[in-house]
Amino acid sequence: MSKRTPASTFLEKHGVPFTMHSYDYDGSVGKLGIHAAAAVGQPPEKVFKTLMAEVDGKHVCLVIPVACEASMKKIAAACSGKKAHMMKPADAERITGFQVGGISPFGQRRKIPVLVAEEAGQQEKIFVNGGGRGLQVEVATADLLRILGASLTDLTA
Repeated sequence: MSKRTPASTFLEKHGVPFTMHSYDYDGSVGKLGIHAAAAVGQPPEKVFKTLMAEVDGKHVCLVIPVACEASMKKIAAACSGKKAHMMKPADAERITGFQVGGISPFGQRRKIPVLVAEEAGQQEKIFVNGGGRGLQVEVATADLLRILGASLTDLTA
């Protein structure tokens, strides 16, 4: 798959090897991440979703396993903040430049701190959104952490 997105451009610019996988996106399914994992033939523990949150009014990008829920308490603590909440979809789209259901941690419109769930450390490679609905990018966990300036953090409930 050679579809170019801001995410693939970002990865290429940083010299990171990756593989883009496409699938038929279905926004009507209840658990989009679980659907994406099945669609690309991967177990859910290898596929991560990108969520946008705010901690004390500051934006943060979260990368967590598709089968897990984010813990607002842990996210706030990881940012040395008091209160965290999920960003409204319209705000997430405006800030990242991606549509909800296609938000990637790579190539966002603005540079935002990224927190990666510690579960990613159990995988040599993970799948995250490739910058469009129906796109997953497979990338080495170490490369993801390095180019995003992120570290593994306890984020899940």
